[in-house]
Amino acid sequence: MVAKIVHIKQKIKMAKELNEDTTLKLSIKTLVGIGVLIFTLVGMWFTLQADIAEAKELPIAPPPDVTRMEYDMKDQLIRQTIMTTQDDVKELKEDMKRIEEKIDKLR
Repeated sequence: MVAKIVHIKQKIKMAKELNEDTTLKLSIKTLVGIGVLIFTLVGMWFTLQADIAEAKELPIAPPPDVTRMEYDMKDQLIRQTIMTTQDDVKELKEDMKRIEEKIDKLR
């Protein structure tokens, strides 16, 4: 048991040592994959830089103007929605009263 622990510690120590005699085995498939990844990242970087440069040259759009007519129409729509909601609440209250009366009759 102790021999196994010593052997494992030696392997861990050997794995951490990197020097000029260290060899690294990579397949052609892995090298091609790394190359494609690097090519993709570089392409994305340059595309992003071009988009940033183009965005810097575009004029800043002014805020949209809200006409008086549009404001009045939105105000009218909001008021109409409030009134409709108020009517719905009244109807719900009436329904609740009828339900309560029916429950009272059942008792």
